[in-house]
Amino acid sequence: MPDARTGHAPRLARLRRRPEAWLFAVILLVGALFGALAPGFLTLANVIDLLETYSVQAIMAMGLFVVLVSGGIDISFAATASVAQYCAALLAVQAGLPAPLVILAGLLIGTALGCVNAALIHYVRITSIIATIAMMSVSFSLLMYFSGGKSIYDLPDWWITRVTFYEVETASGDLVRLTLPIVAMLLATLFTWAMMTRSSVGRQLYAMGGNPEAARRVGISIGRLHFVAYGFLGFMAAAGGLVQAHRVGESVPNAMVNTELAVLSAAVLGGASLSGGIGTVPGVLLGIVLLAILQNGLNLLGVSSYFFQIVIGLTILVSTSITVLSSRRGRRHRILAEAPAHA
Repeated sequence: MPDARTGHAPRLARLRRRPEAWLFAVILLVGALFGALAPGFLTLANVIDLLETYSVQAIMAMGLFVVLVSGGIDISFAATASVAQYCAALLAVQAGLPAPLVILAGLLIGTALGCVNAALIHYVRITSIIATIAMMSVSFSLLMYFSGGKSIYDLPDWWITRVTFYEVETASGDLVRLTLPIVAMLLATLFTWAMMTRSSVGRQLYAMGGNPEAARRVGISIGRLHFVAYGFLGFMAAAGGLVQAHRVGESVPNAMVNTELAVLSAAVLGGASLSGGIGTVPGVLLGIVLLAILQNGLNLLGVSSYFFQIVIGLTILVSTSITVLSSRRGRRHRILAEAPAHA
């Protein structure tokens, strides 16, 4: 039972650990509100369109979630996605490589950039946010310098041809399609969930994020897990970049820039703690869904896009505040609980 002197630390801790229920409730409430105010919002066609539109952000959010659970943070994943996408496009267009080699090369480039972040953090001992901001600046600047900011429009047909796994026509005449971006998002989500909940690597990542020193003492390789977490994010960022090029039919060097805060806010909104060791894949996915609903609903109502940026900023501020208050009051509770033993 919580001590009266400790305030509501357990309640705040529960809010951080199990956000799925209230997130789902908020999604239902906001969805009903926009459904009443914006005609066409609650149609199946609009819902499927939202899933496809936000599939790339969801894929990257899965990778960022793993890094956050490990106790780190990465701001460079959008630049990584841009570099991997553009390099793959060059290999496809100028070198004429076949699809399997192009996709493999793009994924390897993203993974390698993620591992560079891990090396800087683990071996050079640079704080994760500083290392990844520096890598974001270097990666994106090099991409813009060598590409000249020029887009690649003549991607091969195998890359830009729309892939539909299922199609149905609604009573209103709208076509609802289950497309490749949605399937890729579902596969990324399922794989991340399985890795984090059904493998020893996932348990070790949670342990490292919760208490790195304790994890080190029980024999967990912190360095190896850094490469796993940041390499995985690089892989997912590259996958998101390849899917993005498939969706829009071209490779634009700066297309993925400025998506960092939206993906980060979705992750923390879904319960991934910025201090590590906490979060679930369903929570992150619901965070993406909530942000998608908010942006789409506000657009349908004609509200300025700047207001959505305010929502993202407030999301990060509130989530961070809850994390800090929860950990601070948790430490106070432990100190008070241990005080009689030292008396």
